[in-house]
Amino acid sequence: MKTITYDSLEVRTYPTREELGEAAASLAEEAIGSAIAARGEARVIFACAPSQNEFLAALVRRPIAWGKLVVFHMDEYVGLRANNPRSFRHFLRTNLLAHIDAPKAVHLIQAEDDSMREIARYSHLLSEKHIDLVCMGIGENGHLAFNDPPVADFNDPRLVKIVELDEACRHQQVNDGCFPNFEAVPTRALTLTIPALVSATQVCCCAPGERKANAVHDTLLGPITKECPASILRRHPHAMLHLDPASASHLTE
Repeated sequence: MKTITYDSLEVRTYPTREELGEAAASLAEEAIGSAIAARGEARVIFACAPSQNEFLAALVRRPIAWGKLVVFHMDEYVGLRANNPRSFRHFLRTNLLAHIDAPKAVHLIQAEDDSMREIARYSHLLSEKHIDLVCMGIGENGHLAFNDPPVADFNDPRLVKIVELDEACRHQQVNDGCFPNFEAVPTRALTLTIPALVSATQVCCCAPGERKANAVHDTLLGPITKECPASILRRHPHAMLHLDPASASHLTE
């Protein structure tokens, strides 16, 4: 493992994606355990994407007090039903919830119909108590959740908003194998905003794979700007970015 710090962001590179997933799961387990010890529960936001597969596979094997976990996720396509296999709710159920004991609460974004009502509902749930941990990835365009460069706002006053997905983001969904072609990818989504994500006590970010190399480079070596939304992680006091050799391949000493 190789460790370098960029501003406040600790970056660790592991030999394989599996080792990356195990290390990130260990960090998440520790953060969850600390929150439960301090307040009796842990409020955690999860990303739903193939980049999280190794992390989630390792996490569900950990001896975590799942019954004290309050689960949120980051985003959902407008118009997709919960049982749609391409929805993020389906991903979360398949890759996390189906493998653990019942959490204390599971709050899923319902983006089928009245988006403004859902924005208000989910914002209220998020704001009830502090978020202890965010488990996230980085998009090919540097996005966090669906905060693509055209709509990212480091000072957004909202916790949840409706966004138009940019072309790079929609192409990534095809590259990830989530949709058969570009035209099939929805154009709008509900997303947690950047302030909602980075307000968490800790951030555990997993960004493996060659297609993330450019975004990782810009995140760590470029300016901190909404043109690469993930660059804001360099200002978080307790964030860690987990890479593999492919995603770290464009970094220099």
